[in-house]
Amino acid sequence: MTDKLIQEIERSYAEVTGQLSDPEVLADRSRYAAAARRHAELEPVHALAEQYREAERAVAEAEEMLAGGDGADEEMRAFLQDELRTNRERLEGLADEIRLQMVARDPNDAKDVIIEIRAGAGGDEAALFAADLFRMYSRHAEKRGLESEVLSRSENDEGGFREIILEVRGRGAYSVFKYEGGVHRVQRVPATESQGRIHTSAATVAVLPEAEEVEVQIDPNDIRVDIFRSSGPGGQSVNTTDSAVRMTHVPTGLVVSCQDEKSQLQNKERALRILRARLYEFELEKQEKELAKARRSMVGTGDRAQKIRTYNFPQNRVTDHRIGLTSHRLAEVLEGDIGEFTEALTAEDRRAQLARVGEAEAAGGR
Repeated sequence: MTDKLIQEIERSYAEVTGQLSDPEVLADRSRYAAAARRHAELEPVHALAEQYREAERAVAEAEEMLAGGDGADEEMRAFLQDELRTNRERLEGLADEIRLQMVARDPNDAKDVIIEIRAGAGGDEAALFAADLFRMYSRHAEKRGLESEVLSRSENDEGGFREIILEVRGRGAYSVFKYEGGVHRVQRVPATESQGRIHTSAATVAVLPEAEEVEVQIDPNDIRVDIFRSSGPGGQSVNTTDSAVRMTHVPTGLVVSCQDEKSQLQNKERALRILRARLYEFELEKQEKELAKARRSMVGTGDRAQKIRTYNFPQNRVTDHRIGLTSHRLAEVLEGDIGEFTEALTAEDRRAQLARVGEAEAAGGR
């Protein structure tokens, strides 16, 4: 089955390389961008495929020389047998690397990411927890050398967020946060609780790969833009001009509001970036349903309604329910040290994908 996989890699690489020099593709900005991304994705695994072919040739040459080398001295036969053993081991290692490259590749991994955090059940305490998650992700981005920017926020009177949307930019930003989508639950005693009772609240996190303009074409006639005066906590006026923007994509019903900037134009630009990312996600989910498979694999079911993680303050515990991983470093996690979880989730995802590839290869060989 490895040979079939390598043939497919070679065929795909040759095809996309040809597209990059095709005048029709060069004249189409969207097609050229897609071909360039695909070429960049295939380059590393194609290099491994070339190494695999070299090792194959070395094995064939050694086998041929051993088969026809009745007059060869013992020293030469020992050398050829050693070469044969070494290159066979190399073939096995390269085959594993190639499989891993193929299953681990996600076309969105290198993209910037938009993270939407919303308070769920729990009122003001849920909004405060949403603020905790925002701070956790912002600090994790900083630790990873990524830039973050708030695109939109809706605060409550207690200093929490009913909703906050941030963009994280930098190489591999999406791959860093891709497993954070879902329901996050917190168990703690709120500051306003006089009886010392533990409350359970929740916040939802949506993780969207930021789409480039060439990936999502939006017809201006499909967008309705409403302008209104922005307001802060308690209805307090933030500015005296109608600069806040509500953007509705009529065909899908998707709605985005932005009011952080004093400039109407800046709010429009931010709303359009969020809308483009949501439309891209909408199209991906539609494809998943049509194809009956997940294009962007998440560990577990990947359902955003699924409770993925619990932050328990009385027990100083953070538990990821998808992989059963528990850490007793709650304070450090909320300060942005979530690498333990992202690494374990990535490893589990790859293990599951490799198992599926093995099952598919076994089925194809029958």
